[in-house]
Amino acid sequence: MGQIPFITSADVEDKLTWTIIADALAAGHKGKKAEIGDLLLQHGGNAMLNRAAWIDGSGLALKSMSVFPKNADRSPALPTIQGVMLLFDDETGEVRALIDGVLVTKWKTAGDSMLGARLLARKNSQNLLIIGSGNVAASLIDAYLEIFPSIQQIEIWSRTYANAEKLARQSVVKGQNVVAVSDLPAAAGRANIISCATMSTNPVISGRWVKPGTHVDLIGAYSPQMREADDELLQKSEIFVDARATTIAHIGELMMPLASGAITRADILGDFYDLCKNKCGRSNEDAITVFKNGGGAHLDLLTGLAMLEVYQQ
Repeated sequence: MGQIPFITSADVEDKLTWTIIADALAAGHKGKKAEIGDLLLQHGGNAMLNRAAWIDGSGLALKSMSVFPKNADRSPALPTIQGVMLLFDDETGEVRALIDGVLVTKWKTAGDSMLGARLLARKNSQNLLIIGSGNVAASLIDAYLEIFPSIQQIEIWSRTYANAEKLARQSVVKGQNVVAVSDLPAAAGRANIISCATMSTNPVISGRWVKPGTHVDLIGAYSPQMREADDELLQKSEIFVDARATTIAHIGELMMPLASGAITRADILGDFYDLCKNKCGRSNEDAITVFKNGGGAHLDLLTGLAMLEVYQQ
């Protein structure tokens, strides 16, 4: 075995596209289901999250990430999230590559939503609302513009309006038509696609704001205590997830309304294994579709394999 590459942003980001990642995720869900497992270690406010996946015929991956929130207060400041992903060969078990874990997470997260939107949103969508103004929101601007060239207007709403303004200014410099907005209900009513990437524990999107035909992309909630959509939105929508195994019993977005009886498991119509095989999808142009982006180690694995392929070209 030769030298094992360590793949960083400098190695692949100028060659990657959101289409490459979405295509890789789609292809991966047309084959065998992944075996996945998680291990979380916590010490005080710090944590180490380990996510593993194995797809027969494709490969194995282990992504280990440390989360140390107080690093932001150090002088000089350090990243609060750091880590690496190991890619293993499916036949020999040999290590094929190490990849920057933050890089994998960035492309996996938005790529997950891009595949969901590509499968569920109306193809002629023109107005995109992004709720949130962090790093994920910045990725979503680039990703949606690539996947949906029909988009003419992007609006950004954040709890802190100044943060939305800052992201909008940065995007305008890049030549993108992005504006900050302060009236969330009005913006939601204008949108054909709503993409929500917050850290909220209470719903930020109300079903009464969302018009027929809208696609709602829910990214932020990742724990049992978190959710971004209210019961009314879920009840009036066709609900899909990226993976049943990593969302239904693990994330508050679905756990809470399932526990209260607001929705049932039968209301969750499918995941990528169903969508990518054309077993389900948007029923009509006026349907509201909700897609829960829950992540998962198998998505990290498929993203990492795509990165390795680009690196080797």
